[in-house]
Amino acid sequence: MGCCDSKDMKDVVKEKYGQIAVSQELGCGCGCGCSDDSGMDYSVFKEEYDGIAGYVPEADLNLGCGLPTEYAGIKAGDTVIDLGSGAGNDCFIASRIVGTNGEVIGVDMTPQMIDRAKANAEKLEYTNVIFRLGDIENLPITANKADVVVSNCVINLVPDKYLAFHEILRVLKPGGHFCISDVVTEGHIPPSLLEQAELYAGCIVGALPVDQYLDIIAKSGFKKVVIHKKKPIDIPESLLNEFLSADEVKSFRDSGVGLFSITVTGEKPACLCGCNC
Repeated sequence: MGCCDSKDMKDVVKEKYGQIAVSQELGCGCGCGCSDDSGMDYSVFKEEYDGIAGYVPEADLNLGCGLPTEYAGIKAGDTVIDLGSGAGNDCFIASRIVGTNGEVIGVDMTPQMIDRAKANAEKLEYTNVIFRLGDIENLPITANKADVVVSNCVINLVPDKYLAFHEILRVLKPGGHFCISDVVTEGHIPPSLLEQAELYAGCIVGALPVDQYLDIIAKSGFKKVVIHKKKPIDIPESLLNEFLSADEVKSFRDSGVGLFSITVTGEKPACLCGCNC
């Protein structure tokens, strides 16, 4: 499948994650997009949640690339928004922290994921977690709503990342902050890989160079941007062989190009009027 426009990319992601949501094969170790008939395996993205309070194994579809709640600074009573909430994994962890006086809102654009997350919440009797169908580039949430926004390996799947971070800024309260785990690159991914739309759902095609990613965050208006964690990801040889020739694989390995999982935070200024109030 060759490259396509933003709408087509979203359709690829929706179809892929819709299939994952209705799959009964939990714990498939596919992180960031399950392997399919092509045999691609994205387990290299996965981080372990074992021992984290509020962790619900049946809500963990192995689609993340980090632990955003680890550095999110969530407090009791906070309102937390999880972008690309999937089956509810990070929402349920956040709900344990915010307590009964707090609220967690999960947003996902895949109807099957929303259905699965709601079923998990009902089964587990969570009363401080809600899920909404919506697009990260046009969030179904009022301005200045959240104390904290979290997201786990999802922003890289959004075609317009500037708009995504502007929406994050909009829904955060003044002085609020985000904590996002995501995939970035150092160097340039080979064109032969970039032409494969199915890799978009696997977080590779959508990954930006880390400097460009941080620049988007800064230009969106965030301050105090900090990378708390950076982990190299080894692209499996089988995946490279699927799309590159032997010479291209060798050239890629020798190039020093890297794929990384990062967890980054940024703060919405308490005052946006420019008057140093």
